[in-house]
Amino acid sequence: MPLIILILFTGILLTVRLRGLQIRHLGKALHYVFHNEDDGEGEVTSFGALCTALSATIGTGNIVGCATAIVAGGPGALFWMWLAAFFGMATKYAEGMLAVKYRVIAEDGHALGGPFYYIEKGMGKNFKWLAKLFCVFGTMVGLFGIGTFTQVNGITSAVNNFFDPSNVHTISLFGMNYSISVVVAGIIVTICAGLVIIGGIKRISKVSEVIVPFMAVTYIGVCLIIVFTHLPQVPAAFAEIVQSAFGLKAVAGGAIGAMTVAMQKGIARGIFSNEAGLGSAPIAAAAAQTNEPVRQGLVSMTGTFIDTIVICTLTGLSIVITGAWQVEGLQGVQVTTYAFQNGLPFPAQVSSFVLMLCLVFFAFTTILGWDYYSERCLEYLTNGHQKKIIVYRWLYILAVFIGPYMTVSAVWTIADIFNGLMALPNMIALFALSGVVVAETKAFFKKHNAGK
Repeated sequence: MPLIILILFTGILLTVRLRGLQIRHLGKALHYVFHNEDDGEGEVTSFGALCTALSATIGTGNIVGCATAIVAGGPGALFWMWLAAFFGMATKYAEGMLAVKYRVIAEDGHALGGPFYYIEKGMGKNFKWLAKLFCVFGTMVGLFGIGTFTQVNGITSAVNNFFDPSNVHTISLFGMNYSISVVVAGIIVTICAGLVIIGGIKRISKVSEVIVPFMAVTYIGVCLIIVFTHLPQVPAAFAEIVQSAFGLKAVAGGAIGAMTVAMQKGIARGIFSNEAGLGSAPIAAAAAQTNEPVRQGLVSMTGTFIDTIVICTLTGLSIVITGAWQVEGLQGVQVTTYAFQNGLPFPAQVSSFVLMLCLVFFAFTTILGWDYYSERCLEYLTNGHQKKIIVYRWLYILAVFIGPYMTVSAVWTIADIFNGLMALPNMIALFALSGVVVAETKAFFKKHNAGK
């Protein structure tokens, strides 16, 4: 809770100091997403950098996490997710802008940047210990938590639930019985992830540029089918979301309690779904081919908009419209599966397959995105020692391979702890450098408005 409050307060502070930049310049930001700079320094296009960031951000949280928040906090949790995303856009803008401003470009065009560099170069060398602390946590989150075990376990579970839910076809491994679908899916994911990861940022970016837009558009399209085939229920769904957010439908005396639960679940899920403030996305932003930090900050900001305002909203609407959140005994992905099966005008098996496919690809791109983040953290810690980075890549691929056979409850706890610890150094830097963010933004738009 203290971390949630800190991240939300930072977003509010930046929103006020930037005078609602996320509203005033959202159109310009979306325009920049598809119009790259031709002469900018960096390794990948601005669109490629955004897709790399989205590859790690858009994942099971948008499908499973959103459902979990609504079941626990009611439809009102979605309203508080919107609020977290609104202020999170200002935070994400600041992160992306600072990442480009303080990044380092090597002679070979290799770009390195993120919280570790804007802490060291923006706050001063006396704070290099804080930058290293961020990198230690970032490396461990990638290798032991969000990047590997939890994602591949999610993929193999989704495949197993669709192809062999009763575990009829099993094989004995490591003294335990596992469904053949889990083993086969795990091997395929490991091979595919290895082929991409060994190629580095450019290959990760290229794959992300194809998979992320395709799967995002597919998922959005499927959710829109549910919305448009249930148009008469949409106004009532929005009304229920707002009423639930403020506890207006709770029994007398329980309004404040209902509102508190909805707020806590919604804001928490909103923050950790779009990763605003955690310091991960600016690592990808630093690789963008651009000479304008503010421009890339605006592009980065759209990631939060796409992740929460668009994708989580459509997931939430589908769940509320179909009443999936009220079905007894359903949890996590089962809630979204119920919404798809009962909301789409297709056979239940087809709807389940589409959802499984989205989960698999979203989780796969998260594996790729977090490898890139943790590699960049390790590169900073080891002063670019390539042999150590190559060893780390193979360890990462090994972690993906063993992920399906691990118990993920403890892993998720460790991942959440390191994720939170990773955010703290970044929060300190955003507070300290908020004046720089405001000054750079004013200078950019003054020049932009003058037609330069």
